[in-house]
Amino acid sequence: MALFKRNPFGHILFLKKFVIRMFGVLTHGRYRGFNSLDIEGSDIIKDLPENGVLFVSNHQTYFADVVAMFHVFNASLKGREDSIKNIGYIWQPKLNIYYVAALETMSSGLLPKILAYAGAISVSRTWREKGKEIKREVNAQDTENVGIALEDGWVITFPQGTTKPWKPIRKGTAHIIKQYKPIVVPIVIDGFRRSFDKKGLRIKKKGILQSMEIKKPLDIDYENESIEEIVEKIEYAIEQHPSFLKVIPTEEIEAEEELNKQRKWQY
Repeated sequence: MALFKRNPFGHILFLKKFVIRMFGVLTHGRYRGFNSLDIEGSDIIKDLPENGVLFVSNHQTYFADVVAMFHVFNASLKGREDSIKNIGYIWQPKLNIYYVAALETMSSGLLPKILAYAGAISVSRTWREKGKEIKREVNAQDTENVGIALEDGWVITFPQGTTKPWKPIRKGTAHIIKQYKPIVVPIVIDGFRRSFDKKGLRIKKKGILQSMEIKKPLDIDYENESIEEIVEKIEYAIEQHPSFLKVIPTEEIEAEEELNKQRKWQY
């Protein structure tokens, strides 16, 4: 029956639509009320193909970043350029948007499990688990699931794998790009770390200007560019290459680190 149509991961689409609508309504004020969201470049969204698109972004909170992207993407598809005004765009959302998230995060409680239904591709971290450093092989099924999602639609990923700034790009993202050859669209966000707690669920401070810049797709030679070259290209595109630190005042870096210490939560 059409009512129970499912996506490739078995999620019932009308339930997924309900979850996106519900959280869209509940979170809209976080970007146009308590705080504002300055958007640049969202006109790119409406010209992208239906599938095979990988968004790569820096990361500041577990959930507020990706929720904002769901708002911006759907608003753009409904003709709103650089704006999420009038939440009517969320009534018929794009249902084949997915996002990569740590399995540990998405299984940490009832709310994350509900949010996962909106499109999470849960992957096992290879370098950290339960706050401890680990080292394990990449789960082949995780990579395959990203490929399935790309074949079906759009995928949002945070290639640093952490909300801490200036951390290195994980090579797994570059391997996925070489293997599946998606259109790669960089996004740079700011202000979310100041607005929300680490999980991105609680508003920490009001009156903060949040920003999201959607850049033109990267020009990638999938066959000839090395993993290292693709990694470096992503680092520059999402403005997380170490060279950016040279133009940021030391005082600002120290203030950011102090803020990170204050934002630590016990889970």
